[in-house]
Amino acid sequence: MYTPVAADVAKLRNITGAGMMDCKKALVEAEGDFDKAIEILRKKGQKVAANRADRESTEGAVIAKVNADNTAGVIIALNCETDFVAKNDDFVKLAHELAELALGKNKEEFLATDFQGTTVAEKLIEQTGVIGEKIEIGSFETIEGPFLGAYIHAGNKIAAITSLSADVDGAADAAKAVSMQVAAMNPIALDETMVSQEVIDRELDIEREILTKEGKPANIIDNILKGKMQKFYKDNTLVHQAFIKDSGVSVADYVKSVNGDLKVVGFVRVSLT
Repeated sequence: MYTPVAADVAKLRNITGAGMMDCKKALVEAEGDFDKAIEILRKKGQKVAANRADRESTEGAVIAKVNADNTAGVIIALNCETDFVAKNDDFVKLAHELAELALGKNKEEFLATDFQGTTVAEKLIEQTGVIGEKIEIGSFETIEGPFLGAYIHAGNKIAAITSLSADVDGAADAAKAVSMQVAAMNPIALDETMVSQEVIDRELDIEREILTKEGKPANIIDNILKGKMQKFYKDNTLVHQAFIKDSGVSVADYVKSVNGDLKVVGFVRVSLT
């Protein structure tokens, strides 16, 4: 019977990320054939993945990455079942590696991309076997722009990327600061022109009903609603929100203070909560 040496077990573990005992057993079963041992471990992952297919993977790590020239970015959520796994250093490292690989791709392309000798999709199944929990890519958001900056909130539960109108002095700090704003305040749109009509109609209906119940005369309700919607846009659209680092100015005003011509032109945000 083949008995693997420690160096071979360690090598297989480095290749697959599987536990030492699983690697040892796979090498014994494969009689020292590394390719066969890797296949054995992957089949184990497939079996575990099938058994856990109906589980909820609501925990995980949300990672944002921006390319070298700050013009393209991506946020992915690598999901798992428990917070214990989500906080594991190896799991977070894997999430960062996958996010780096996702830059410049759509989700379908990303899942088909080669990663450590297999596809990303197959790697996720393999890691399901290694970790013993359902592992999958949840949210996947991309963004392009003249200048991007990212922020990942402590604990890797929320990440955001902001696009500014130009690459100017101070843009890196400004983009990160606004991304922190996005992460913390969760705006529904960039400005009032980007708010969907469905949302506007819903807010108007709610406020109109409240005002009617308060006994406000019908002839002044429309004027009151204009003010209500202005406040709604101020609270819920990014450029009009009070800047979290200085509530005396709006986000738009803060960005202008960095450069008079600078504007926020887009953002994406992903959260596990």
